[in-house]
Amino acid sequence: MKITCFLVLAVITSSMTHKQALAQTSPPPAHVRNSFQFTVAAPFDRAAPLFGPEGERCWAGKHWNPEFLHPQPAKDVEGAVFTVQHGPHKSVWVNTRFDLAGGYMQYVSFVPDAFVSTINVQLTAINPSTTGVEVTYIRTALSSAANSDVEALGAKDGSSGPDWQKAIAACLQK
Repeated sequence: MKITCFLVLAVITSSMTHKQALAQTSPPPAHVRNSFQFTVAAPFDRAAPLFGPEGERCWAGKHWNPEFLHPQPAKDVEGAVFTVQHGPHKSVWVNTRFDLAGGYMQYVSFVPDAFVSTINVQLTAINPSTTGVEVTYIRTALSSAANSDVEALGAKDGSSGPDWQKAIAACLQK
C-alpha cells in the first residue's frame, strides 16, 4: 500500500511539474493599451458622426469597408454588428456604445483565433469650431501565438493620431 501511494504521488508530482514547466515556457497572451489625442477643425456636431462605422468611410481609407449584418440597411447605431476584411483576416465588430450627443463611441472587434480589441472614442467640444478627440485601443491576444501581432498593432495604435487628424481634415474639405 505504501509503495502504491508513493508511485501515485510521484506521478501526480511529476505531471504537475511538467505542466508548470510548459506554462513557464509559453508566454502569457499579450495585452496592450494605447491612447492618442488630436483635434478636429470642426464643430462637435459635425465631428461626432465621423466616428461611426458609416461616417468613417469618408476618411478611414479604402481598406475600411464595413459590411453590416445589423441593422439593415446600414446605419450608425449602438448595437450595430458588422465585419471588416483586412487582408486575409475578417474581423467582427460590435458597436457597444454610440452616444453622439455625449461624444462617446465604443467598439469591440475580434479576429477569430487571434485577438480581441476594444476601441473607445471620446470627443469634447473645445470651442464652437474645434473638437478634441481621444482614442484608446485595448488589445488582447487570444493565445501567445498572436502576441507579435498584438504588440505590433499596439505600437502602431499609439502613433495614429496625426494620420487620423490629417484624414479627417481631408474628409471635411470634401
